Amino acid sequence: MVKKSMSKMWVAMIAGIFMVLTMAGAGFGAEPVVLGVAGAHSGDLASYGIPSIKAAELVLKKINARGGILGEQVKMTTEDDVCKPEVATNTATKLASEGVKIVLGHICSGATKAALGIYNASNVVVLSPSATNPDLTQSGDYPNFFRTIASDDAQARLEVDFAIDKLGLSKLAVIHDKGDYGKGLAEFAKQFIEDSDEAEVVLYEGVTPGAVDYSAIVQKIKRSDADGVIFGGYHPEASKIVMGMRKKKMGTVFISDDGVKDDTFIKVAKEYAEGVYATGPRDTSKNPLHIAAEKEHQEAFGADPGAFFYNAYAGVQALLNAIEKAGSTDHEAVTKALRSEWVETPIGKISFDEKGDAIGVGFSMYQVRNGAYIEVK
Repeated sequence: MVKKSMSKMWVAMIAGIFMVLTMAGAGFGAEPVVLGVAGAHSGDLASYGIPSIKAAELVLKKINARGGILGEQVKMTTEDDVCKPEVATNTATKLASEGVKIVLGHICSGATKAALGIYNASNVVVLSPSATNPDLTQSGDYPNFFRTIASDDAQARLEVDFAIDKLGLSKLAVIHDKGDYGKGLAEFAKQFIEDSDEAEVVLYEGVTPGAVDYSAIVQKIKRSDADGVIFGGYHPEASKIVMGMRKKKMGTVFISDDGVKDDTFIKVAKEYAEGVYATGPRDTSKNPLHIAAEKEHQEAFGADPGAFFYNAYAGVQALLNAIEKAGSTDHEAVTKALRSEWVETPIGKISFDEKGDAIGVGFSMYQVRNGAYIEVK
């Protein structure tokens, strides 16, 4: 009896092992695709990062309802870098060590740059919806990096052309927050103004992020007799500078970037935000996929999408489409698919050039009118 029982046990065990091996050979039990979402999920700049998490949740919900990617459900893991380079390196190390092969992020250019070397060494493909520093793609140092937003040189070009050609400004103060993003954009703006025969830079200066008071720079802008300010940076500093200018009854035109084109800027600056200009991703609100994504967000979260939501939504679509076309999460196969395949998204039909910049995206100019950013035609 004991021998018979032992025999049956061995047969059952062998049969079980055979079933497991057979299932593995048929594609069952394979490692699922894991999407890392890295960015500012807390702190002053969380309004830029949280929309990416929501975009990823919505795309994954639809993808998984259709059976997932490569026969597996797609999972998501998030990491908060607070938009700080020193934190972003830890974030990247953690995601890479966990075997994550694709990352949506980071949000801020400085944090993105700090993390990219780590991802590159681990063959992780990274796609940002918002990091606009030109060097991220143009330096050639990060072949694993892609983005669904145009770079700062295009943004600065639009700001300067708008200031000179549309508004007729001739004396411009160029201010920045000393960061990779803000200073990089300001340097391009300064260069474009200096190359122009119709305007001059009357003040070029950096400010310290997080300062309580910006009255000193406001006073310098006033003394410079500037008729316009071009600011490179994010909404916390921009809101304080604008409020300081308006409280001193300065009518100087304020033009900024996609780091300021966020509803949080309006909420903080309140009535002083009126009239402020800011560049942002091109308006695609008439795109049926944009309309559908907005509706999904409203139904799921009871609110309108935040900054870079559509760029993040497109980014997730592009990454998962590339994996599906490549038939694996292999780094070379996925990057090749990103550069060769086109995908329909809320920001339009996009692919990526050899540098990693999205083909088919750009910037528009917006102005705060009656408490909301409206595209300037």
